[in-house]
Amino acid sequence: MSSPSFLPTTRVEMEDLGWDTIDVLLVTGDAYVDHPAFGTALLGRWLVSQGWRVGIVAQPRWDRTDDIMRLGRPRLFAGASAGSLDSMLAHYTAFRKKRSDDAYTPGGASGARPNRASIVYAGLLKRAFPGLPVVLGGIEASLRRAAHYDFWSDSLRRSILLDSKADLLVYGMGERAVLDITRRLAHSEDAHKLRGIPGTAFMGGPADIPAGAACVRLPSCEAIKGDPKRLLEATLALEGQMRSGSWALQVHADRAVIFTLPAEPLDATELDRLYALPFTRLAHPSYQEAIPAVEMLRASVTAHRGCAGGCSFCSLALHQGRRISSRSRDSIVAEVSALARQPDWDGSITDVGGPSANMWGARCAANPKVCRRASCLTPAICPDFQDDQAGLVELLRALRELAKVKHVRVASGVRHDLALRSPAYTRALTAEFTGGQLKLAPEHASDEVLALMRKPAFAVFERFLTLFEKESRAAGKEQYVVPYLMSAFPGCTDAHMRALASWLKARGWKPRQAQCFIPVPGTVATAMFYAGIDLEGRRIKVARTDAERIRQHRILTEGWGRPEKG
Repeated sequence: MSSPSFLPTTRVEMEDLGWDTIDVLLVTGDAYVDHPAFGTALLGRWLVSQGWRVGIVAQPRWDRTDDIMRLGRPRLFAGASAGSLDSMLAHYTAFRKKRSDDAYTPGGASGARPNRASIVYAGLLKRAFPGLPVVLGGIEASLRRAAHYDFWSDSLRRSILLDSKADLLVYGMGERAVLDITRRLAHSEDAHKLRGIPGTAFMGGPADIPAGAACVRLPSCEAIKGDPKRLLEATLALEGQMRSGSWALQVHADRAVIFTLPAEPLDATELDRLYALPFTRLAHPSYQEAIPAVEMLRASVTAHRGCAGGCSFCSLALHQGRRISSRSRDSIVAEVSALARQPDWDGSITDVGGPSANMWGARCAANPKVCRRASCLTPAICPDFQDDQAGLVELLRALRELAKVKHVRVASGVRHDLALRSPAYTRALTAEFTGGQLKLAPEHASDEVLALMRKPAFAVFERFLTLFEKESRAAGKEQYVVPYLMSAFPGCTDAHMRALASWLKARGWKPRQAQCFIPVPGTVATAMFYAGIDLEGRRIKVARTDAERIRQHRILTEGWGRPEKG
């Protein structure tokens, strides 16, 4: 099957391709952008490359089924995703105020997707196509696959599988699972045949777990409601399940959610094939207004997946995993060469990276089934973690030498602790691939808070800062570090925030990238927030009310330049 310029979104577009029906329907809370950074487009292209017919419905109205039904009933199944963000995070700020914009919507307008979009879309699909298997996927489904604390309702919610009544949930990066689902349903309409696919969750019981398979039993939803401390136990257990590659089970009243073993990451050959698919990197031509995320991502290149950092507040490890999977150098060079041939090319690659910019080519020599570390990098870099920052420098230089490429920048988060391990990488990053400002994420100045975040000690950031300033001077460049900082993290007090504000004041820095902690579903930090304990079970101070959270944030954002109080 030849690959269409865009996957069909209407019957007319289907007919133009000569399709009378589709095999798979994908519904998303994002606008349809044919770019590999958009999960629905990526999975749709992946399935089409394997010979399946896929249609997309983007940001459908949720008070009727008309939009959902416009491509007709799919032959095999429908997939639903809230989009690139959890829908509640997309809609509300850290202080539960309604956001006024949405970068994944035409014109940046808010309100194009519903709250709890995965649940709403699943319900629409069930109404529109009775008996059709419905599969949840994407970041919202991954983060809410088990019982979880929901900040916006200030309550413990059960697995999204129960509330959505979906037949299956895909967690993590879904290429393997979605292809397996499609193939199985092509041979049988029975949704029960989907049980056991790696990287999925379903409603079942202990009998659905293969005999002899390792299985982690999470505290039940009811047990967590009775004792909030058990959410941290459950979250750490699910994190361990991702690391060790076992099954897991969590009881919800008289039912159970079964989590299969995680899907194996795509290897370099598979990633290369995936990113070589004919993405236009453009928004669907039906849109009259620009989509802000397109401009942010259009000239960016994903070099790898996964993050070994394991930061307690980050959802990436829950979704992409800790194991690094990197594309080949040839694949990345080919993508940049294709970008440089586009008519509107301006000569600049805005980013080459992934969850952490300098982990391309990294690998772990330890056996993941026996490793018990929550992070490869903290409290110190594990000796089994092997990076290839020298190879990364060679890759970046090769990209810069391509025809029509003027600049190559690194914009995704650099792990400064890892960068210190390679002075040559830091020198090249500073002198060649930083465009005046380098964004880093020290997050805080208190080692006590940083330990709770699973971030390196603040002295590590200060060492990197000194080296960056030295290398900038040596390169004859006036450059600055823009630090990402966080307030109101579990365990953080007003005194911690005043200490951070004091450090900034001493350097003459006014914070530009400051974020109040948002308890995103599924993360370790959110469990600490809900339970009020640290990783060792000790009670910690939690800025729980909006008043407390706003006060801490204002110490950071408005207290700059004020005299330090005792």
